[in-house]
Amino acid sequence: MRHVAFVVPYLFETSVRFLQAALGLPDTRVGLISCDPLERFAPQVRERLAGHWRVDDALDPAQLVTAVRGLAGQMGRVDRLVGVLEQLQEPLAVARKALELPGLDPESARRFRDKAHMKDVLAAAGLPCARHALVHTAAEARTFLAQVGYPVVIKPPAGAGAVNTVRLDRPEQLDATLASVGPRPGAPVLIEEFMTGKEHSFDAVFVDGTCVFHSISHYLPSPLEVLENDWIQWCVVLPRAIDGPEYDGIRAAGPAAMRVLGLQTGLAHMEWFLRPDGSVAISEVGARPPGAQFTTLLSVAHDTDMYKAWSRLVIHDRFDPPQRKYAAGAVYLRGQGRGHVRAIHGLEQAQREMGDMVVDVKLPRTGQAAASGYEGEGYAILRHEETAVLVEACKRLVSMVRVELG
Repeated sequence: MRHVAFVVPYLFETSVRFLQAALGLPDTRVGLISCDPLERFAPQVRERLAGHWRVDDALDPAQLVTAVRGLAGQMGRVDRLVGVLEQLQEPLAVARKALELPGLDPESARRFRDKAHMKDVLAAAGLPCARHALVHTAAEARTFLAQVGYPVVIKPPAGAGAVNTVRLDRPEQLDATLASVGPRPGAPVLIEEFMTGKEHSFDAVFVDGTCVFHSISHYLPSPLEVLENDWIQWCVVLPRAIDGPEYDGIRAAGPAAMRVLGLQTGLAHMEWFLRPDGSVAISEVGARPPGAQFTTLLSVAHDTDMYKAWSRLVIHDRFDPPQRKYAAGAVYLRGQGRGHVRAIHGLEQAQREMGDMVVDVKLPRTGQAAASGYEGEGYAILRHEETAVLVEACKRLVSMVRVELG
């Protein structure tokens, strides 16, 4: 029997889905660490928990250490400490070290979390990534720009999901951008050359330092373009075949980068570019499950439950690599306008044309407030045995369904 402390800071839908997967594993007892009181969780979660410990700040390693020791008094020894959020990975690692628990160590967690440090490590290892600098002053930013030129991207050094990422194309944009996003005293920013080419992601599973599974996906269009244009509806596509020569570069560089950053056993998510000349450039890597419905897409493409597979991996150190059976795609439905959802147009036609390909859907609700993130107000997940058919269906759905805000 393995005992695990699972950290879910707040009642986020995706985090709870991973928690429920862990609760369904055999030979596993799960205790919950959360800022939310136990009664906020659904009865089917509460009744299966072996313990619960509430904290004020789930990102504080000291509070996590106290919580794990408290859970041990409720359920017996704790063998694993896990959580899925990007922001949790460093606090979890620090707490694990204090508790002498296995898992990603603090230095490796920092290499994954601090994107400037990450790129320094990758570059030192000879792995391809963008030229970059962690700048503390406007003068340092201007020095970097004088060396690299435009366009560039400015982002937080510990960001996730391209949030607060800004592209600069011209010198006249610099002053306003620095005033908005920094740097500021004690809060440097990462500035890097803007990568050209097609943006992809690379997900990989490691067991004892060996890459035992990988997946490749495409963005249509790029995440940065989506962030810069809040009206764009976008897609992620997992092609059925990922063994072609066009992926040779990332199949070599992806696992090598994760290994250099310190991944031993776990799942990591990488953003990368395929440049016009066919070369690869790594953007950034997170040592945690991917967001934006990617885990569902992985489940659909492989006809398996990747939520449960991740839980088994980090709790029991076991992973059975599934076979890719389908192409899968997610269409993110984003409202046009401001305010709340007023109407959804084109659903009936989409149902007639693509209904048999849709395997999961979350439709925007009338009256729903506009989403603050790039995932939008809803999504549809499709699958098909042929990648070309799947891609055309996603494009058709994007052009047909429109979410009206007002």
